[in-house]
Amino acid sequence: MSRITVLGIGVLGSQIAYHAAYKDFDVVAYDIDDAAVDRGRARLELLSEQYVHEVEGAGAGARKALGRVALTSDLADAVASADLVIEAAPEQLAIKRDLFARVGAMAPAHTVFATNTSTIPPSALMKSTGRPERFLALHFANLLWRHNIAEVMGTAETDPDVYTSVVRFASALGMVPVEIKKEKPGYLLNSLLIPLIKAAGELLTDEIADPSAVDDVWRIGTGASYGPFEMLDIIGLTTAHHIASHGDAKQREFARLIKERYLDKGNLGVATGEGFHVYPRTPLGT
Repeated sequence: MSRITVLGIGVLGSQIAYHAAYKDFDVVAYDIDDAAVDRGRARLELLSEQYVHEVEGAGAGARKALGRVALTSDLADAVASADLVIEAAPEQLAIKRDLFARVGAMAPAHTVFATNTSTIPPSALMKSTGRPERFLALHFANLLWRHNIAEVMGTAETDPDVYTSVVRFASALGMVPVEIKKEKPGYLLNSLLIPLIKAAGELLTDEIADPSAVDDVWRIGTGASYGPFEMLDIIGLTTAHHIASHGDAKQREFARLIKERYLDKGNLGVATGEGFHVYPRTPLGT
């Protein structure tokens, strides 16, 4: 796999595209229109700056990586010669199915398809590609240059050779491949993380404590780098709202709070500089 296409140049899609280019892969990054592509280009530029400051030995290579990413809003062009397509579209089943259906009709016969979804089982998407044996999930953690895991999860129909090739690709990116033995919504990372986020949401909606207090308790009490509300700000409050909206009554109340207090005011988390907390401008922003 040498030619990589990333579908969606949002917070995590931009990280996947940039890091693959930094690791010397040829990358095409696609988004739905020219405005979205421009936002993605800005994210890539900021990521280059971030790598210079955070990644040991990045230096001039951080700028050179930008030259290995071609950006486009033409889907057919994006996948025309792809060895691997990684989807990082919004976390909505209908959007992902439609995207894979179109890509499946356009991509070469050898192309492998991977979804970066954090909540949707890959079996719910595999048929839409028209080639379920060449489809699986490849899930990255946010700030992937720091948190370098890649969870690899196939379906009952995934070709074992395809699975192995994606594990090798993850290793080539400098990730630690986490091979998941059977399909599990949430993989390993989110199976552990979501109960924490849910508990934090209930503490807020029940007016037990403010986000800063909850985060302080978690960080100081466990030695973790981030509290649950800081994690949500990194993930993005649009995604957090969407996931909570499909939960139980408590989670739906949390979704309502996120919308009214944050989303309606344009505060989406780290990407906009403000969410549950206030942040300086970073490569996750625009």
